[in-house]
Amino acid sequence: MYISLSDRSGGKRDKPQGMGTALSSEVPFRLSPVILWLGIVSMVTDVSSESVSAILPLYVTGFLGLSTIAFGVIDGINQGASAIVRIAAGWAADRTGHPKRIALAGYSLSMLARIGFLFAGGFWAIAAIVTADRIGKGIRTAPRDALISVSAQPQHLARSFGVHRMLDNIGAAAGPLIAFFVLLMIPNGFSTVFVVSLAFAVIGVAVLGLVVPDIQAKALKGSGAREGHRLFAFSWSHLKEPGLGKLLIAAGLLGLVTIGDGFIYLVLQDRDSFAVQWFPLLFVGTNVVFLALAIPMGRLADRVGKIPVFVAGHVALLATYLLAAAPFGGMWVTVGCLVLLGAFYAGTDGVLAALASQLTPSGKLATGIASAQTVVALTRMLASAGFGVLWYAVGASTAMLLAGALLACAVLAVVFILRGAKRAVPADVSDDA
Repeated sequence: MYISLSDRSGGKRDKPQGMGTALSSEVPFRLSPVILWLGIVSMVTDVSSESVSAILPLYVTGFLGLSTIAFGVIDGINQGASAIVRIAAGWAADRTGHPKRIALAGYSLSMLARIGFLFAGGFWAIAAIVTADRIGKGIRTAPRDALISVSAQPQHLARSFGVHRMLDNIGAAAGPLIAFFVLLMIPNGFSTVFVVSLAFAVIGVAVLGLVVPDIQAKALKGSGAREGHRLFAFSWSHLKEPGLGKLLIAAGLLGLVTIGDGFIYLVLQDRDSFAVQWFPLLFVGTNVVFLALAIPMGRLADRVGKIPVFVAGHVALLATYLLAAAPFGGMWVTVGCLVLLGAFYAGTDGVLAALASQLTPSGKLATGIASAQTVVALTRMLASAGFGVLWYAVGASTAMLLAGALLACAVLAVVFILRGAKRAVPADVSDDA
């Protein structure tokens, strides 16, 4: 680990340049082994989760014969159920000083949920299993990202997140590819995909538990443990930071018009009517682009500013909506949608966590990251459920055009909301410390 938590809370902060770092070009980039191992854990876990996600739209609407409204509810759960525990998990990581232990609990819960897919066969069973899986994701994400943030060089924070997301998306691309080959060899071989998913989940938990060091987040723990009676007193004071407050508003507004990937792929499949077994390759294409662009986008965010890259990522999502709604189709239109969607994730996923970490006092790092992720999860849950109803009411293309119009308005609003967003003061000199 190249910086410690005490470095974050006690050292000087660089002068913000649009949430970029002026010294990023002067300090050579070095990757912490902690980030590498966390990337490997995320990689195998994403093989597990994305192999299921790649077949879930077809499994629900085709194999089980449920409606797009039912899939909208399930996809909404998939997007937002993690919000139930994200802030609590981040707070627990900050207060205990052991983010790895909290993350391990989350990974383990998701692993156990994989078993349920082997026996589920209806809407309520699938909804319950997806809920458990996503709660596991909610528990693990903020503590894991806090570990990344404190293990990274501050001058290369977004780039370090980019490396992690790159490794993460190797798994995100491999999972759907595995699902594709399974369905190619075994028609309707959904249960086989579920078995493979469980196996990779077990590997991810084992690597995290046995290899990733249990870093004691001393500064985080100290910020809440200086007085023993305050150890379990949850505080919302981090939300008073003006920069973080603006980010939460912006992320929530954008999340309300960010529909799930599965719906975009169903729109493409509905228009072009390609064979079912090719469906998982849509997930592969998006994640390959995400994989290729994650580090370059992180480097760009460190140099020119995280906010411009974050906004530009949503412009790419807007282009995805418009292209998916176009009256013409074909292979190149589909490829264009996948490239744009992958660029959206590369420009927003790790960058959002890096932004939140810089806008949050260091003593509440995991809680601040979790707050941003919670807002995104909740709003995207509403977006997916709403889009399912909208599709049912007006059709796929019209629903996509309406979503695009709303996203365009949201992007314009966010440009003004995030103007002047500034870093948080260190926790040890804050009135709320």
